[in-house]
Amino acid sequence: MPPEPRRRPTARQRALLGDLEALFLAEGFADFTLDDLAGRLRCSKSTLYALAPSKEQLAVKVVTHFFRGAGERIEERVAGIDDARKLIGEYLAGVAEHLNRASPSFMRDLAEFGPAREAYQVNSRFAAQRLRQFIDKGVADGVFRDVHARLVAEMTGLIIEGIQTGVLGQRIDVSDAEAFTALGELLLGGLNK
Repeated sequence: MPPEPRRRPTARQRALLGDLEALFLAEGFADFTLDDLAGRLRCSKSTLYALAPSKEQLAVKVVTHFFRGAGERIEERVAGIDDARKLIGEYLAGVAEHLNRASPSFMRDLAEFGPAREAYQVNSRFAAQRLRQFIDKGVADGVFRDVHARLVAEMTGLIIEGIQTGVLGQRIDVSDAEAFTALGELLLGGLNK
């Protein structure tokens, strides 16, 4: 039997996802029960169950919604930019801007809940891939020094992984947004001719 086709969310469900995203970004998600969420959002638990069959799956859905939306807005932000320096600067500024919306509680809950952390990891891997493309473009266009671009791109990926896993933040007490801003400064300062 083929799987049932996915239904598109209703306007109410899309609005509810947006409200959940804002709430989770502000306060985290681990400590909420479905009853708490239903009360805060003035909806029934069955409305929440229509979004996801459990609190854990709801958290993953909302986290994925946040990162997917952030990724789409960042891609829109860099669309049409041809200069690799501006691409990297705008891309990382967009990442930092979106992560600045996330409270320490959200980032802590994200780090401690594996399925939600995986959504962040997927997003981080994509960001590393995009930055590799921008670095390659800059070298090909002659605006970046040809400093073993693949090595720089891989090192960038490792730094992003260090940011995403919280290692950098724990070691030097910076937010992910601050770390992405510094990464942009490091890349642009080190790659420019």
